[in-house]
Amino acid sequence: MSEVTEAAVLNALRVVKDPDLHRDIVSLGFVKDIKICNGAVKFTVELTTPACPVKEQLKTQAHDAVRALPGVDQVNVNMTAQVRSTLGPANLLGDGVKNVIAVTSGKGGVGKSTVAANLAVALAQTGARVGLLDADVYGPNVPIMMGIQGKPLPSATGKIAPKEAHGVKTMSVGYLLEDAQPVMWRGPMLHKALEQFLKDVAWGELDYLLVDMPPGTGDAQISLAQLVPLTGALVVTMPQEVSLTDVRRAISMCKQVKCEILGVVENMSGEIFGRGGGRRTAEKFQVPLLGEIPLEPAVRVGGDSGVPVVVGRPDSEVAAAFREIAGKLAAAVATKQAMALPVLQ
Repeated sequence: MSEVTEAAVLNALRVVKDPDLHRDIVSLGFVKDIKICNGAVKFTVELTTPACPVKEQLKTQAHDAVRALPGVDQVNVNMTAQVRSTLGPANLLGDGVKNVIAVTSGKGGVGKSTVAANLAVALAQTGARVGLLDADVYGPNVPIMMGIQGKPLPSATGKIAPKEAHGVKTMSVGYLLEDAQPVMWRGPMLHKALEQFLKDVAWGELDYLLVDMPPGTGDAQISLAQLVPLTGALVVTMPQEVSLTDVRRAISMCKQVKCEILGVVENMSGEIFGRGGGRRTAEKFQVPLLGEIPLEPAVRVGGDSGVPVVVGRPDSEVAAAFREIAGKLAAAVATKQAMALPVLQ
């Protein structure tokens, strides 16, 4: 029987390539803890996100590549994930939050908050640590959509403790307001509120902090870009041209503040509003189209009841669309992270 070596195992695994990062899992440093004993090989593949949409595919390829080695009788592949940070240590959030993603749109009424809430929950369902900051101070919808009531309390550190639902840590100005109380803030007050939500909330360890932005291209977008180094932005649109005109302004604004567009999502896609506008916009600006979410009454019902559709109707077509987009969003973040990874020999 041929003796199996660690070098042979690593060499075999070089044929396994991450389709998003376009590099093999050995040079990416994903392969760890190789153990060999009497023809049995055990190792870990540590991905850059638990939401990796090709996790099972990579596991099968890694298993088969090593199993084909002479002398190997048994292969055990342990799949784990460690999300890398795109933020520098010198930021308001500290070291605990690894990635900040702005969910934005050019106009109101496109379902941006619905998309943000469902994507946050879908990411959390994969095992990622997720936060959702409701920065839409003029129309804070996250408390209703996540089914959360009551004011936040101080944490053990003296900061504000985020309120949690469906595995997601959340913060919203809506927790601080009485019912029907309006928010009438000028730009400096909005900037200060965003700053407090970032630095005075005990977010803890988060792989992804999604920020539900107000519609448009105003003070909140500029303030967020100034306050924290954004990983990127997810732009939500509807299919019809009146929405696309505004969302193209939002994309242009993101580029002006040096915020990378991670992708476009077309919401409410279908017969009533049409489809394809999101794809045309993505092609025009040369950014990825992450997916199209069909117009389904279950999404509205879930938002009104505080149970996002990925929780309330997990087997539905629309829930599957949200999960697919969440995986592609995580892959887009991982691709950005991989740009800074050294190539291992």
